[in-house]
Amino acid sequence: MFKFIIISVLISLIGIAVFGFNESTEKPKSVLDFKMKDIDGKDVNLKKYKGNVLLIVNTASKCGYTPQYEGLQVVYDKYKAKGFSVLGFPANNFGGQEPGTEKEIKEFCESKYKVTFPMFAKISVKGEDQDALYKFLTNKETNPKFAGDITWNFNKFLVDRKGNIVARFSSKDTPVSEAVMSAIEKELNKK
Repeated sequence: MFKFIIISVLISLIGIAVFGFNESTEKPKSVLDFKMKDIDGKDVNLKKYKGNVLLIVNTASKCGYTPQYEGLQVVYDKYKAKGFSVLGFPANNFGGQEPGTEKEIKEFCESKYKVTFPMFAKISVKGEDQDALYKFLTNKETNPKFAGDITWNFNKFLVDRKGNIVARFSSKDTPVSEAVMSAIEKELNKK
């Protein structure tokens, strides 16, 4: 009996440490099982995106890849009527390239790149304080095909209409590249 209690406690602690859940909450099975804060501080249940194809991107305002905001907006505008959305997650994990507050990030994105796709509160996408969503995206247990650390700003995960991760792209893969756009179109064409 004592061994069972110890094992149960260890499993709970691992669950909290790795995925940000405890026994009172269910293990996330898809991206849609997460609740996040948007850039204005409002709670957003990602279940609201069920039925949509998503491109999840960790962003930064002072990076060599920052001009990708323009391409993200292009693909969002092109495909949003077909059930597609970009979800931007600002992160300051690489070179201090996202030092701003949510208000500053929002103002920058809207004024410089005319961003209208959903932006979320700044999170950590790597390291000890990694957000639970990014633990899910990068963990081999929950994402066996596309797991691995976030390597820099503007890594991209393509998510199907059911919340499953179906592709991953590096920072070098621009949103308007043939690889990214054809993968988005392939998912959008599935019913």
